[in-house]
Amino acid sequence: MSTPAHKNFDVACRQRGLSLIELMVALVISAVLVLGAGQVYVGSRNSYNQNETVSRLQETARYALSVIETDVRMANYWGLMQNSPPISGAATGQGLPWAAVANTAAANLCGDNFAADVTTFLQADNNTYQLSLNNSKQPGCDTLNGWTTAPVGTADTLTVRHASVLPAGGANGTLQLCSTQSAATLISTGVCPLPVVLPLVQQINNVIVDAYYVSQNSAQQNGLPSLHRKALTSIGGAITWQDQEIVAGVEDMQVEFGVDPGTNTGTAQRYVSPNDPILAVPSTQVVAVRVWLMVRSDTPESGFIDGITYVYADRAAANGVTYDLNTAANATMAYLPQLDPAAGLGGRAHCRRLLVSRTIQIRNTYRN
Repeated sequence: MSTPAHKNFDVACRQRGLSLIELMVALVISAVLVLGAGQVYVGSRNSYNQNETVSRLQETARYALSVIETDVRMANYWGLMQNSPPISGAATGQGLPWAAVANTAAANLCGDNFAADVTTFLQADNNTYQLSLNNSKQPGCDTLNGWTTAPVGTADTLTVRHASVLPAGGANGTLQLCSTQSAATLISTGVCPLPVVLPLVQQINNVIVDAYYVSQNSAQQNGLPSLHRKALTSIGGAITWQDQEIVAGVEDMQVEFGVDPGTNTGTAQRYVSPNDPILAVPSTQVVAVRVWLMVRSDTPESGFIDGITYVYADRAAANGVTYDLNTAANATMAYLPQLDPAAGLGGRAHCRRLLVSRTIQIRNTYRN
């Protein structure tokens, strides 16, 4: 039988709480668990953001290359012609008096005969922005439709010429090609002068001239570089040009031509820069194009610094390294964004990058 003293002792034991030491231990354990969970969340979020950024870079690169590749594969395609006789009405060279088929100022904004020189189906500028072979590009080419061209100073350009994939109806004020299996002529009246002698047929295609370059600014964000092109078009019944943004985030483009130096095999023996002297040799055929693109994220990333030295095309570490792609003296230097002295997140060093390349075979290479 318990006494009243025992009962009071039992009640006191049952009413006893946590000691200060026990409470502190519990708080420490809880804090460790919360901190660990927080670190796992932050790490998972950072990993997700990085993966998302890399995925967007890959998507940008794939899209940009797919646009260029489609154009390059069709280079030197001229409708129904099965070989490469001269195209009547075409310009005999750039910098000469305007071809009658495209003899307006609007048609020649990007250079004298830049549109009508269809025999030059591929051309490029090496580490500069010039477009026209004779540097006669008019100021209007860089102020079209509200755009102000601000090219990346040491990026290459690439100009591709060919007939459209699908036939088009004759359209007045549009540069077009009328072709049969044995002849072709440029027209801008919508009427083909070539005779139709059965079983020969004639076909009209639009003439495609696309000049790709890298701009320092995109419509999405000032200061974010982007891939652009000057595209031949027709506005209001007149041949003219448009400046089109392909995709934002392309920071540099380098071009190499795969050449067959007279072996007549149609395979590239080596790849050269657009200013290589071998390209001026008459027996040299360009049979492939290799395009390098440097793709950059649209937003900088806190805590990340791009310390990779990018070596590609004619950008060689032997020529030094640079973070500045807009100075001519740095044209052939390897690219090291980490050197950018800009403080804070405004510097290019804090952006992630992806360097990609694609070698494109030209389908329409004609051998003598």
